[in-house]
Amino acid sequence: MFTDDKITEIFVMCDEFSQKFDEFFKKNSIEATAKPKRKYYRAPRMCDSEVMTILILFHKSGYRCLKHYYLNHICTDAEMRKRFPKTVSYNRR
Repeated sequence: MFTDDKITEIFVMCDEFSQKFDEFFKKNSIEATAKPKRKYYRAPRMCDSEVMTILILFHKSGYRCLKHYYLNHICTDAEMRKRFPKTVSYNRR
């Protein structure tokens, strides 16, 4: 399907986009004055770039259901587990 180099290239592009978007968002966003945001207790395990890369790979894979792609291809395939070591469980039903 995709070579290691291609997946790395997609990840790097997603990471660069994410960094630039975060800078732009912090600089141009209006702070909410009504309610403070809820603070979560744990930091996320996967970064935004990893999630974007998985979504791009899903759209190019031919699968129709993200849940099946994630469970059958990302979480169980040894090569993909090596590329995305901090995958989270998909426990939605």
